[in-house]
Amino acid sequence: MNFQLNEALEILERTPKTLESFLSGLSVNWLECDEGEGTWSPSQVVDHLIECERNNWLPRLKTIVEEGGNRVFPPFDREAHITNPSKTSFSHKLNEFKSLRLQNTEILSGMIISDTQFELTGKHPVFGEVKLSELISTWVVHDLTHISQIVRVMSERYREDVGPWEEYLGILRK
Repeated sequence: MNFQLNEALEILERTPKTLESFLSGLSVNWLECDEGEGTWSPSQVVDHLIECERNNWLPRLKTIVEEGGNRVFPPFDREAHITNPSKTSFSHKLNEFKSLRLQNTEILSGMIISDTQFELTGKHPVFGEVKLSELISTWVVHDLTHISQIVRVMSERYREDVGPWEEYLGILRK
């Protein structure tokens, strides 16, 4: 097992800065590009990350730490950002994500007082029993997955423009 809270926090704390550095100030063509019907643009990914900060990670974390055992996690709609899209500017979205993530990582750090807590469990509505360490690890990999998704989607936008170099660009291989 590789999980270490301090290492998980290294990624969780950097994700907002990474997204801000990579996406801030880009044209709408970059922020709204996607891979076709049913896929998400970089802007929609940020909306999803905000939704997760509000309604996914902390409620589940609190369920495990404060209630634990057989308590089923509160429901989470992974596509709420699609059915109820944000009307705010992209800059505002990045700031909101940064603010929410800072609050949530501070709460996470304050809730963990012993490494034994990482073995505490809660019930996922689909997977059943999951450990706190698995939830936090998933939070980290979720961030990395969406950073990767953003890069892939943006790369796809120039697929036809790279000409013969496509052969050397692994991100464009499907």
